[in-house]
Amino acid sequence: METMRWQDDCLVLLDQTLLPGEVRYIQCRDVDTVCAAIRRLAVRGAPAIGAAAAYGLALGARSLDCADSQSFLSRVREIADRLAATRPTAVNLHWALRRLLDKMTAALPATPQQLKELLLAEARAIYDEDYRANQAMGRHGAELLPEQAGVLTHCNAGALATAGFGTALGVIRAAHQQGKKIHVYADETRPLLQGARLTTWELLQEGIPVTLLTDNMAGYLMALGKVDAVIVGADRITRNGDVANKIGTYSVAVLAREHGIPFYVAAPLSTIDLSLASGQEIPIEQRAPEEVTCIGGVRVAPAGVEVWNPAFDVTPARLVTAIITERGVYRPPYTETLPALFAQDC
Repeated sequence: METMRWQDDCLVLLDQTLLPGEVRYIQCRDVDTVCAAIRRLAVRGAPAIGAAAAYGLALGARSLDCADSQSFLSRVREIADRLAATRPTAVNLHWALRRLLDKMTAALPATPQQLKELLLAEARAIYDEDYRANQAMGRHGAELLPEQAGVLTHCNAGALATAGFGTALGVIRAAHQQGKKIHVYADETRPLLQGARLTTWELLQEGIPVTLLTDNMAGYLMALGKVDAVIVGADRITRNGDVANKIGTYSVAVLAREHGIPFYVAAPLSTIDLSLASGQEIPIEQRAPEEVTCIGGVRVAPAGVEVWNPAFDVTPARLVTAIITERGVYRPPYTETLPALFAQDC
């Protein structure tokens, strides 16, 4: 199932808010539609958001009619600011926009038309690179899993959250393809149920054994010896190895440490933010109270109740056994191993 594609000067996005009940695609012909899709989680998952924002910037740029390259650059930066404001925590979105702006600035004094083509080509490159990175992550991460294993995952870090194949689910998918007997335990992931709606749906499509459980069942499952490893994705990883991921991830990591279970994070290099020293500096998105007070449009809490609804939490580096990237598996001390990853490009 494609999460997105560029077709006939239009960004086509799978509306993930309707899954698993309905498969419907959104035709994004202007940047406002892309911003709305990202904001309401029609497209979600850090790598997918990055790719969608890149295509969104290219789409917005194509609508501009500027006489010179400097005015064009100024207008494109305004569009990038609008896209960047949609979701603050997932660094891939900001990384992708910055990459396109840097590419465009380096190409000056190219004409506006040349810059439009350059932006689209770079957006396509980000999409293609993410798919290849996910496959590489899958190969590296699969080596960490025994021949027979129960694997717990939280939220959805599969093909739906990326350009394809997936990060955390990419590791599971690769292990399954290698013939390993993997049984996945998927947390439902309140309040928006990405685990129940998306992760189980993906795995069932591929015939990978999966059992759904509510978030508060994970500890007992571990105590019964059913879980051999935990694998999650990430929306931002700081220099010291702290990990921002979907709310509830921190609780799973604490439980894994208590039960002596390895806790792995699978994420591409674009998710690692060396500009932040620790997770305390990560901006955490706060979302609408209706996501908590209602399920499927049906109110389950009394009107007027106060709601706290952070979309993400931060798992301290001390609870992270290893970080799986497209370049391999990296372990503590992350203050040394993560910067070394990027030093390879120097």
